[in-house]
Order: sequence, then structure tokens, then C-alpha cells
Amino acid sequence: MNSNTSVSPENMSSSSKTIVWFRRDLRIDDNPALAAAARDGSVFPVYIWCPKEEEQFYPGRVSRWWLKQSLAHLEQSLKSLGAELVLIKTHSTLSALLDCIKATGATKLVFNHLYDPVSLVRDHNIKEKLAEAGISVRSYNGDLLYEPWEIYDEKGQAFTTFDAYWDKCLNMQMEPISFLPPWRLVQVAVTGTVERCSIEDLGLENETEKASNALLGRAWSPGWGSADKAIMEFVEHNLCDYSRSRLKVGGNSTSLLSPYLHFGELSVRKVFQSARMKQILWRREQNSQGEESVTLFLKAVGLREYSRYLTFNFPFTHERPLLSNLKYFPWNADVNRFKAWRQGRTGYPLVDAGMRELWATGWIHNRIRVIVSSFAVKFLLLPWRWGMKYFWHTLLDADLECDILGWQYISGSLPDGHELERLDSPQIQGSKFDPEGEYVRQWLPELARMPTEWIHHPWDAPHTVLKAAGVELGLNYPKPIIDIDIAREHLREAIFKMWEMEAAAKAATSDGMNEEVFDNSIGIETSTIPKVILKENSSCPTYSSNDQRVPSFQNGNNGSLHRKRAKCVEEERLPADKPNNHNKQAGTSRGEEDLCSTAESSASKRQSISRMSFSVPRSCSLSDGRPMQECELSDMKQSWQEKIDLEQTSSKNGN
Repeated sequence: MNSNTSVSPENMSSSSKTIVWFRRDLRIDDNPALAAAARDGSVFPVYIWCPKEEEQFYPGRVSRWWLKQSLAHLEQSLKSLGAELVLIKTHSTLSALLDCIKATGATKLVFNHLYDPVSLVRDHNIKEKLAEAGISVRSYNGDLLYEPWEIYDEKGQAFTTFDAYWDKCLNMQMEPISFLPPWRLVQVAVTGTVERCSIEDLGLENETEKASNALLGRAWSPGWGSADKAIMEFVEHNLCDYSRSRLKVGGNSTSLLSPYLHFGELSVRKVFQSARMKQILWRREQNSQGEESVTLFLKAVGLREYSRYLTFNFPFTHERPLLSNLKYFPWNADVNRFKAWRQGRTGYPLVDAGMRELWATGWIHNRIRVIVSSFAVKFLLLPWRWGMKYFWHTLLDADLECDILGWQYISGSLPDGHELERLDSPQIQGSKFDPEGEYVRQWLPELARMPTEWIHHPWDAPHTVLKAAGVELGLNYPKPIIDIDIAREHLREAIFKMWEMEAAAKAATSDGMNEEVFDNSIGIETSTIPKVILKENSSCPTYSSNDQRVPSFQNGNNGSLHRKRAKCVEEERLPADKPNNHNKQAGTSRGEEDLCSTAESSASKRQSISRMSFSVPRSCSLSDGRPMQECELSDMKQSWQEKIDLEQTSSKNGN
């Protein structure tokens, strides 16, 4: 059933005064919190900017630029409906809300849900405090197709693989309910004092940033009105070719909807329904390419959903890996290599082009995000949290939940992510996704005259070719920061060390020594995140079925996550070779999973999450369930080494 809910003046009861707390839901269309407030009476729309509460996840320059433009657009939209958006800059969101309640005499607060750990803690605390003050609080789902607490497996436990999660979602009943913009809004009269400010006074953009930010406006148009145009343009003109064009790293080959979705300028329900309607139409027309394109696009939408699902059910994932063994991985906290990676000075053209585009525009293609993040983690062994934080500070569509999913996926920290031992050659990736070298030439002008044959591996080019192209390795373009064979060896050694530390920790525990081995990366960079309030139910008398859940205590074990058995490190073959069979299945293969990026890169059981599920399990077992003893570890390492040597020998002979 398709139910569209609109609000007319006749339905309003002027006796109810409601504060509408905008956060990352900066739209008028399909905004359940705004629709509920407008239906009940007069409204007091407010946006509260509290830098102190953002903590280590304070938005970067380009993200704040987008927020500023989006707020200006929302302010004009609300004004045209008869209401005024109140902007407040404060050191405490709770205090600001209490001031608004006191100044307006409002008896109700409404907002849409957020799912990151910082917001979960803050929102739960605000609900409790306002309930104590006798204020009714209602919260709604304005960000997802399904709430994280609605999707569990047959045992009532959280899914830890995307395919199983998404299959469950697609097989669930969905009523596509959308809320049309209200006809008009009645503003709550203010009788007290509210310390409001202008958009400029929020401090989202300083004078030194304005020159750089001006360039962003040439390529992007923030605001929910522009978001509507963007989804219509994509669905009508680009969606049908998505299955083919999405692999092109240059140009606008993806939907470019992620920043609109992050700031809530675009409803994910609207995106899903628009794509599904096209898929039904193309199925009738027997347009198989269009059908496949929608399937792949909706998978990207599903990954955004899954990112919120993971951070809600496993709120430690912003700082710890989901898999147990990764906490023993010996990350290399080399700040010089981190700087070279950030600046696009690694000596690998495709990686450097991606990092320079990111710095210049705040945007990179999904595939490039996978390539540069994999290089940081697998080649340089940099802590994945460093990369996640850098993406957070530089991406236009920086999204904490999606960043967590993307970086854990790349670093082998998820059960269905990249194998930890997988190391992909940027040279071969360049041949696949930038075969003519156009993308590299665009962002690396020093290589603009390099022949296509050598563009992705200039270090192998003859001296005469380099001289003709004006390239001096080590001078105007760096030599490779690390040789691929050495990087592979370092990765192998790190994995071996991880296994040894894991086995030693288990042996120490079994001997009764109770030795605790902590995550190597935690000592590198410690970030204080308030722990999620774990309660079965709030004592708030305003609780309703729409309200936000929080992870809660439960006796029993939610199950341990074990890593996969290590596989032989395999170098990707050149495009001229035959591809692996498992890459032929559209939408489900490992090759397709590579597209899982940071960009699009968001039930009846109401299952609570156990305390055990918040701690990364310390145990490690073999695939048959037997404990891994030291002799087995040694045998596994020897066997794996033999396979690697055999593979490399075969590869060299084949070339």
C-alpha cells in the first residue's frame, strides 16, 4: 500500500506547541518528525550547533561548507511555509533545548533518529532529562528503510555479513510511506529569550576557507530542492547504464547522491522507491541491463543501511575491528608514510591521483576509495583508523557509519570483507579502471606526457621515455614509496606476528595467567567515546513504538566472530588473462563487493544486544572448531608459505 501523508491547516490543533529538532534531516519532503509536529499544532524549528559534542568527529572543511549551504536552503523553505528556523550555537545541546522549551512553553520535542555511538548516547540522555521535566519526546525513522532493531536472524542475533542482512531486508514486507511537505506551518510564539544566531555566526566557515569553498559551489548545489532534482536526473538519465558506467573512475559515473543522503536532504525511501519503480518498468520491457543496474544501485543503498545497522548493534566499531584476531595486528604508525599517502606522493600514480583529487574536491569515485584505502592498510600497514579519520575530515559526503564500514571492509576486519592477506597491485588496478590513463593525467600533471603503456608504472619505463615525457623520478615525481614485493612480504610478516600474538594470548589465558593483550592500534591513538547507555527501556512516560532503541543488556553470549582461514596471497592477473570464475556473478561476487565504498559508499523480536557483543572476542578457532595450538599455527604458516612460493613461481613462469 502506498500511503502519502500530507498535513493541512484544518488538521492542526493550535493548543500543541512542538519543538522540531533538525539534525541530519535537512529537508521538508518526507520528514516524519516535521510532519508529526505540523499535524499536532504550532512548531518551533531549531538547529543546534554544538562543536564540543562533536568531539573527535568534528566535521571537516568541505562537510561544514555543505552543512552551511543546506541550512540556508532549509531556512528559506521553512520561511516560505510560515515558520522560521532558529539557529543556536552552544556548549550543551540539552541546555539549548531546555532554553527553547522555557522560552516557548512547548510541551513536546520531536526529532528523527541517528545511529552513530555519539548521537545514541546524547539522544538517550536528552530523552531521559526531558522526561524528568515532564516534556513529551517522540523520535522517528527518517533515515532508513528499516530500523536496526527490526532486522535479526532466526536466532534473534544481529547479522554480521551484508548479503545475509540485505536478503532479509529485501524479503521483509515494506509499506512505502512518504510524508509530503506540509501546506503551511504555524510558528510558536516566543515569550522568553533564546540566544539565536545567524548562519554566519555558527562559525561553519572561516575567512581562510571561503576562497577554497567557492570552488565547491561550481560543482555542487546543496539543499533538499537540489537533492530532488539530482535523484530525478539520475533515475531518468543515468540509472539504466549504471551497471556499466559505475566502474569508470573519471567523470560522474555514479549517482552522486551520497552527500544529499548524509545530510538528510534526500529521503532514502524516495531513492529506493524511485529505483524500484524503474526496475518494474524495465522488467516489463525486458530491459535486462536496466534491471541489473537497479539491483546494483539498490545494493549500494543497502550498504548504507548496513553501515548504520553495524554501528548500532556493534557500537565499538568506530575504534575496534569487528573480528577478534585483528586486535593483535601490528600496525605501523609511520607518520611520514601517512603524510606521503595524504599528499599523493607514494609513487603509485593511481593512488596519488585519487588522493590529490580528494584534497582538491572533497570527492573521489567509489573504486578509487577502495584502492587508496587498501594501499594505506595493506602496502603501508597504516592503522585503518587513521585513514578513516582522514576521510572524515576531507570527504564532502563524510559519513561516520559508512566510513567505518568501508575501512573495516578493506582492512579485513569484517567477516565478509577483503581477506587480510589480499594485496592488489595499483598498476593492475590502473590498467583495469583507467586503461587510457586519462584520470591519472588529469590529477598528476607531471605525468601528463607519459605514454599510456607506462602511465601506471613509470618506474619501469626506459630512461628515454621518461626524458621525453619530462619525468624525473625522485625529483618531479616520487619513486615508489615501497616495492610491491617488499610490501607483500611485510604484510605476510605482520599476519604471522598477529597469529603468534593471538596464540600466545590464548595460551596465557588457558594457563590461568589471565594476560590481556590489547589492540595494537589503541596505543597509537586513543579516542574517548562515551559508552552507549545500555538499558532495556527508558522510564520516560512518553515512550512509543516509533522511538529510538538503544543496545541493551542481556544474559548470554551473542556469539563470537572468528576470522576466516588465511588463503594464499594471490596477485591479480593482467586484464589479458582470464578472470576468476567468481567474478562473473553480477552483484554478488568478490569483484562486485569491491565497490562497497565509504561513499554509498544509509522487528517483532526487538532483540536486545548482549554485553558480550560489545567486546571483541579474544578466542580464535580453526574452521572445524578445534582450538589452534602452536604446532597448528606453525604448520599453517609453513603450508601458506609453500603456497605463496608456488604461486609466485607459476606467475613468473607464466609471464
